[in-house]
Amino acid sequence: MEKRELGRSGLTVSKLGMGCMGLVAGHDVPEQRKEMISLIRTAVEAGITLFDTAEVYGPYINEEIVGEALAPYRDQVVIATKCGIHMEDGKQVVDGNIPGIRKSIEGSLKRLRTDVIDLYYLHRVDPNVPIEEVALTMQALMGEGKIRHWGLSEAGIMTIRRAHAVCPLTAVESEYSMWWRQPEEELFSLLEELGIGFVPFSPLGKGFLTGSFRKDNKKGFYNKPELFTPPKVVR
Repeated sequence: MEKRELGRSGLTVSKLGMGCMGLVAGHDVPEQRKEMISLIRTAVEAGITLFDTAEVYGPYINEEIVGEALAPYRDQVVIATKCGIHMEDGKQVVDGNIPGIRKSIEGSLKRLRTDVIDLYYLHRVDPNVPIEEVALTMQALMGEGKIRHWGLSEAGIMTIRRAHAVCPLTAVESEYSMWWRQPEEELFSLLEELGIGFVPFSPLGKGFLTGSFRKDNKKGFYNKPELFTPPKVVR
C-alpha cells in the first residue's frame, strides 16, 4: 500500500483509508459486530493504516467497534475521530462548545481503547464558537498528550486560515467525488499554500457512483435524501 504525508505535518498514512461510518448505519450491530471487527482487521492486513470514525456515529458504538478491532494493531495504525456533533431528539446538532470538546475527547479515548488520538477533527464548525477558541483547546489537548494532530471537517476558507494561524492544522476533511467537486474551486490551493493535508470522504458519492442503487430502492440508509444534501460550510 502506498503512503501519503498529510500536508507538511509529518503524519504519514496509507493512500487509501477506511471510513467506518457505514459499519453502523442501517445495520444490526449486535448481530454483525464480529463481522465488522473482522472487516477492519482485514483492512489492516491489506495495508490500510488510516481509520476514520466519530463520536456521533451510532452514536458511540462505532468508536467502540473500531477500538476493539484495532486494539491488537494500535502501534501500526492512525485513528481519526471527531467531536462537535451530538444527537438530540434523533437529530444531529452541531455544538462545538469547549467543555463539550473536553468531555468528548475523554469518551473517545475510552471507547477507542487508546491513550492518544492520532487525528482529532472538529466534525462541523459551530458558528457560535470562535474557531480560535477551538484551536486553542486543540493545542492544549496536544500539550496534554491526548491528541497528536487536529483537523477540520467541511470548513470554509477563512475558517481554515483563522484556525491554522492559532494551531497548525494537519488535515481538512471534505466531501469530494466525481459528482461533488467544489473543493477544486478554492480549497485545494489554500491547503497547498498552508501545507495542510486533504482527506476526501464519500469518494464514490455515498455509494451511488458504484452503480449499486436503482430508482426503485425503497429501504436502507442510502434512501434518505437529506443525507445527500451538501453540508453547510462555515466560511
